[in-house]
Amino acid sequence: MSNYKTNVQIIQELNRLSSLLMGELFYLPENPQHQTMRLAYATDASVYQEVPLAVAIPQGKEDLKNLILFAGEQRLTLIPRTAGTSLAGQVVGSGIVVDVSHCFNQILELNVSERWVRVQPGVIRDDLNNYLRAHGLMFGPETSTASRAMIGGMIGNNSSGLHSIVWGDTRKCLLEAKVLLDDTSEVVFEALDGAALFEKLASQTREGEIYRKLNALLSLPENKEAIVSGYPKKTLTRRNTGYALDFLVDDEKSFNLCELLAGSEGTIGIVTEAKLRLMPLPPKEIGLLCVHFADMVECMEGNIVALSHHPEASELVDKYILDFTVGHPTYQYNRFFIEGDPQALLIIEFRADDEATLYRKADALKKDLVDKGLGYAYPFVVGVQETNLVWDVRKAGLGLIRNLPGDEQPVNLIEDCAVSPEDLPAYVKDIQVLLEEENVHASYYAHAGAGELHIEPFINLKTTQGRHKFRSILERTTDLVLKYNGSLSGEHGDGRLRGEFIGKVLGEQVYQLLQETKAIFDPRGVFNANKIVNTPPMDTSLRYDKVVDGKQIKTYFDFTKDEGILRLAEKCSGSGDCRKTEITGGTMCPSFMATRNEKDTTRARANMLRQFLTNSTKANRFDHEEIKEVMDLCLSCKACKSECPSRVDVAKMKAEFLQHYYHAHGVPFRSSVIANFTKSQRLGSYVAPLYNLIVKTPVLANMVKSVVGFAPKRSLPTVNFTTLSKWVRKQPVKSHKRKVYLFSDEFTEYNDTAIGITAYKLLTSLGYEVIIPKHVESGRTYLSKGFVKEAKKIAERNVELLKDLITEEAPLLGIEPSAIITFRDEYVELVGPHMYEAARKLADRTWMIDEFLVREIDAGRIHQEQFTKVAKKVKLHGHCYQKAFHLVGYTERLLSFPQNYGVEIIPSGCCGMAGSFGYEEEHYEVSMKVGELVLLPTVRATDEDTLIAAAGTSCRHQIKDGTGRRSYHPVEILYDALIQ
Repeated sequence: MSNYKTNVQIIQELNRLSSLLMGELFYLPENPQHQTMRLAYATDASVYQEVPLAVAIPQGKEDLKNLILFAGEQRLTLIPRTAGTSLAGQVVGSGIVVDVSHCFNQILELNVSERWVRVQPGVIRDDLNNYLRAHGLMFGPETSTASRAMIGGMIGNNSSGLHSIVWGDTRKCLLEAKVLLDDTSEVVFEALDGAALFEKLASQTREGEIYRKLNALLSLPENKEAIVSGYPKKTLTRRNTGYALDFLVDDEKSFNLCELLAGSEGTIGIVTEAKLRLMPLPPKEIGLLCVHFADMVECMEGNIVALSHHPEASELVDKYILDFTVGHPTYQYNRFFIEGDPQALLIIEFRADDEATLYRKADALKKDLVDKGLGYAYPFVVGVQETNLVWDVRKAGLGLIRNLPGDEQPVNLIEDCAVSPEDLPAYVKDIQVLLEEENVHASYYAHAGAGELHIEPFINLKTTQGRHKFRSILERTTDLVLKYNGSLSGEHGDGRLRGEFIGKVLGEQVYQLLQETKAIFDPRGVFNANKIVNTPPMDTSLRYDKVVDGKQIKTYFDFTKDEGILRLAEKCSGSGDCRKTEITGGTMCPSFMATRNEKDTTRARANMLRQFLTNSTKANRFDHEEIKEVMDLCLSCKACKSECPSRVDVAKMKAEFLQHYYHAHGVPFRSSVIANFTKSQRLGSYVAPLYNLIVKTPVLANMVKSVVGFAPKRSLPTVNFTTLSKWVRKQPVKSHKRKVYLFSDEFTEYNDTAIGITAYKLLTSLGYEVIIPKHVESGRTYLSKGFVKEAKKIAERNVELLKDLITEEAPLLGIEPSAIITFRDEYVELVGPHMYEAARKLADRTWMIDEFLVREIDAGRIHQEQFTKVAKKVKLHGHCYQKAFHLVGYTERLLSFPQNYGVEIIPSGCCGMAGSFGYEEEHYEVSMKVGELVLLPTVRATDEDTLIAAAGTSCRHQIKDGTGRRSYHPVEILYDALIQ
């Protein structure tokens, strides 16, 4: 940015730029929405943080050209960005962030016979392969972030991934690219024979100028010699240090600037299209030999043996990562293959066209390892479903180790250094000595087969001593990289993290060539300046520039296990798991899936909280409009609690934030109405005919919606003419084999009473005595709107009423997921310390009715003969909280229990209603977009004879409003199947 310009002048210039763009530009410092966007783009998955001058969301190439012209005129830099999962600070800076993920996301052309595809830079790798699968093809490079990593970012980093020893890296697969140069001309980088190269050199265009200058630079013998001698040895495939000049001076290959473009981190131009080489789908049979080791160096010796058997992949997972899967809401279910307590695990993949060959390959390697005394356990996992669970643990490594307690956290630092695989045992020994001398522990994982271990030291970057170690460890590691003629960067790039050490590793003469290369393409610094070359010191602009004792921030929830709310927010690594789409599946994050806006990710919400809880000067650190802005579209689905490897529970943090925000700004009328839903429904039940007349009469209902702020297209819930509790009290008491207590939640009590009655009839018909104990509402409506203090009172009241009544033999059962799961989730963090143990025991004895019935089936107390043999098809949509707590499988098993019932789980995430969210006028459109991702189209396409099952009252309401079709609670379907 030009030093002479005042802030007012800069804003005026940005106003002018904004008027030229078809897309959006966020830059106004006093506008909370603009500030929110700037802060959301201040970080990536690295340790760096710098608020950009502006954030641009271009709609097309003309916008990109206007941005390039503006940056050149104003001496500003553009920071191209897609998923923002870079680990070396590539997309963090003070310039204008240009997010091409939102609009440049089309697959443009596929040529099956020639095996190539042409795409825009915002296409996600896994989504691309989902499209290609039907054609028997795939794009090979596979990062651990492949569910959200985009082609543009993969080109920028020359991404490779866990199968790179066979499938290759992005550079190998990049055939052509359309690139905007610094004069806005769009050119094609492609392989050139002698005649085509001569034509480029003769061209009197900006492109021709670049070719001539680059040719002159690389033709000098002394430069060639410096490049050949300075770059890593040829046997090392992970070689991503600096610009790939070593590929351009290879006379045996045709000249292709794509090889330079790959790994250039957006510093030489903006990619608008890419033509990618494809490969056939791998053999269908897959198996993972999971070799357990008691020692890391021994594991690296085993890796050398494994590579001699030509596997598809050989990947490392260490004890730290494995330990953090214990008790994790998701990854605890992925531990089935772990034997004992290994220090290191080598996951070795084989593929074959038949199982016999697959087992033969694995057996041969196992015998070789055993004969050499390497490893102590060798489980062999086969099949796509089971092997995916194993690979998921490896891919979640970065996020899982963020669960480490305390301020000493894993940092991306030497995680991208690579050596030849045969050097890994000695390299690891040297690294262990280095880290021991620095008094630092580290996690080791990832690409053993390619010679690149992600070694992440645990450093407290909040302290001066920690920042000193941060620099010292990288500087000392560069000595080891030189010792083994390795690569400073293997696939994550140099960015602003490793840039200042390139000269030491490649030689100062080569570093000067890299600076000249940058100047040839971009003399004014338009494209991502100060990355790779001329970088700022690697220990500046860090996320953590001050120490705040997060435990001193007063909260209503108990955040003790998270070490405070600030520490919970800090656990977000920025790995972007929350940016996956409905194509990949899962629930996190429904608002992002609908809007594709970065500010609507779990990551943005955690980062916004972290930034203000750390830096706010207000007495109430939560009192900031920017936090409210990012939290607005959070549906509180709780998917982040389980799907985020770091377990960043944004739903909990949102409720906490709202309570503090209300202290500063008061409680909105609509929020109060929704929080007090139970009271209104109780009153309505006294005059049910009149209440239902009002909500069913369009004119009257629209008046109610207008006053409250509900969407006109939403139908309002009706109340029953009796409550579930009243109905149950009228039933005769019979002697049964087992007693259960039924929680009559606020929705079942007044609105879905018929479902509650059916649940009662089902349980009693199966031989259970059903009692509705004295209790109050669950508190879910209060939590959803941030009335945490009121929810706390409700939680303590329910625990007090039920703690001496509910036992393992007489559990508490619930019908509505959002209500009953509150006992297992929030209650233990809401009640006072004196009630914690009682709340925990109550949580352990509380079940969804589906769970309970399946457990009873497993115990032999419910028999298949009790149900019909008539065939029936069911499609099941799981409630978000069922998914978050891995309970959908129980519902599937329950509905499959009748002999000829077939159940198919709809691969949907959130339904979009999310309690009151879908009712609120300003949220209605997003609510429906979420529903239209998977759920609603699937329901519409389902034949009328197939039943739609949904346990959540909001889910059923969304299905009804969105498709006009009725869906059923699982207890209704099972009761209908019961032989009376």
